[in-house]
Amino acid sequence: MQLSRRQWMAAAGAGLAAWSLPGLAQSPPFPSRPVRIVPFGTAGGPIDTLARVYGDKLASRWGQPAVVEPRPGASGILAADLVAKATPDGHTVLMTLPLTHVNAAILQPKLPYDPVKDFTPLSMLATGGPMLVARADAPYSNVREFVEHAKKQPRGMTYGTWGTGSTAHLFCELLRRQTGTNLIHAAYKSESSAHNDLFGGVLDFAWANPSSARNHTQGGKMKVLGITGTSRVSTMPQVPTFKEQGFQGFDIDSWIGVYGPARLPDPVVQAWVTALREITQMPDIQARLTGYGFEPLGNTPAQFVERYRADYPRMVELIKAAGVTAD
Repeated sequence: MQLSRRQWMAAAGAGLAAWSLPGLAQSPPFPSRPVRIVPFGTAGGPIDTLARVYGDKLASRWGQPAVVEPRPGASGILAADLVAKATPDGHTVLMTLPLTHVNAAILQPKLPYDPVKDFTPLSMLATGGPMLVARADAPYSNVREFVEHAKKQPRGMTYGTWGTGSTAHLFCELLRRQTGTNLIHAAYKSESSAHNDLFGGVLDFAWANPSSARNHTQGGKMKVLGITGTSRVSTMPQVPTFKEQGFQGFDIDSWIGVYGPARLPDPVVQAWVTALREITQMPDIQARLTGYGFEPLGNTPAQFVERYRADYPRMVELIKAAGVTAD
C-alpha cells in the first residue's frame, strides 16, 4: 500500500521499536545452514558483485556458505518481496538500494510488501549517488555542456536507467524540467543492459552507479559528466557535483543497505549487525568500497532507520519536483 509521509515515519519508528524487543524464546544457533543474500539487480551488476565480496567474508567468519541469489526484475521489487516473505530466521537477507524501500513506498500504490513492517533493517553499508554519464566520444564533458547540446536536439535525447522511479530517473526528470530539454527515459532490467545500449548507440546518454562508472571510465568507454549527492568521490575527484555546476536539488545521497525479514530474533539481528559492521571496517573492504566510488559506512539498525526516515520527505519533494508517477 502507499503510505503518507506521517504514516510512513510513524511505521518506521514502530518497526524499529518492534525490532528492539527481545525474543520471547531462545533462538537456535545461527547460522545453522548456508545463508542467502538476495541482491538488487542482475548477476554481475554492482550490488551482486558487492554481495559476493561480503558473502566470502561471511562464509569465512561463520563457517557456512553464503549463496548470492539475484532475483532481477520490477526495479528490485521481486528481490525485496522474496526476502519479505522468507522465513524470519536470518538465513535470507536483501542487499538493495533506496528504490525498493523509499522510492517505491512513495510511487507504488500496490507493492506486494510493506517496505517498513515486512523488514528488519540491519545495516547501511555505504553511500554514493548515481552519476550522469556518456560515451567517451560524446561532444560534451560536463552537465552544462550536455544541457546546451540537448537543447539543440529537436527530437530529444534518450537515456536509460535501472528502473522507473529510481533515483537516477528522478534526477534526470528534474534536470529535464529545470532546463526545458527533451530527455526521453527508457527503463531497463539492469544497469549493464542500459550501458550496452549506450555503447551500441541506441541511447544518447545514461546513468551509472559509482562502481560501473569508474570501471567504464578506466576502460576508456565512458565519461562522467556530473555526480549527484553532497560531495565529490575520492576515486574521481576531477568530476564536479551537480551543485558545483549550478544545478539545485541533486544533493541527495543514495545508499546500499541490508535488510532481513520482519520479526528476526534479537540474537540473529545482533549476529548480522556485528558481522556487517566489522566486515565493512576491514581495510580491504574499505578499499573495495572506496574504489567503487562509495563511502563506507556500516552503521547500526537505529542509524539506518534514522537515515531513511530523513530521506523520505526529501524523496517526496524530489518526486514532486520531477513530476514522476508510477507506470
